[in-house]
Amino acid sequence: MKRSIVVFSLMAMSGLAFADGFDYSYVQATFGRIDIDDPAITEDGDGLGLNGSFGITDNLNIVASFRTADFGAFGDVDELTAGLGVHTPITEMFDVVAAVSYVDLDAPGFSDDGFELAVGARVSVSSLVEINGAVTYRDLDLGGDDTAFGGGVLFNVTDFLALGLSAEFGDDVTEYSGSARWYFGK
Repeated sequence: MKRSIVVFSLMAMSGLAFADGFDYSYVQATFGRIDIDDPAITEDGDGLGLNGSFGITDNLNIVASFRTADFGAFGDVDELTAGLGVHTPITEMFDVVAAVSYVDLDAPGFSDDGFELAVGARVSVSSLVEINGAVTYRDLDLGGDDTAFGGGVLFNVTDFLALGLSAEFGDDVTEYSGSARWYFGK
């Protein structure tokens, strides 16, 4: 079951923060594929997520997400997170980001909660392309702890819309996702 907990590091980079000049008030819809390398869970899953960020000061934002994944015969796994993100600009195009979140996880016959800490970077390659990467540590009361590494790219289609691709690699879980992000802060 510990391995299924990492499942919800879905779209991990999507809820952190943006640098100065970046808009960190947004709503994002995500679709992901979760591949699990654990003999206890024989099904891989498809997941949907809705997450967002709302800037409360120049360097702080509130983050929240709801995610669900269908693992066939194993059933659906749902996750709700809420937390606080912070960023520190290094240059106009490079930002160090961090977020700490409360995590509530529900799976068939299993419910757990705990916290997640993500630390990473966000880089503006051009006005159209942003890349990001982070290390995420998660510790749940019953499910134990795990560390995952991930990264992604966002393509700014307009000032208000970006399309993204991301991947995350944990001990026994690999997740790939695509997303659409709508900005509303600027």
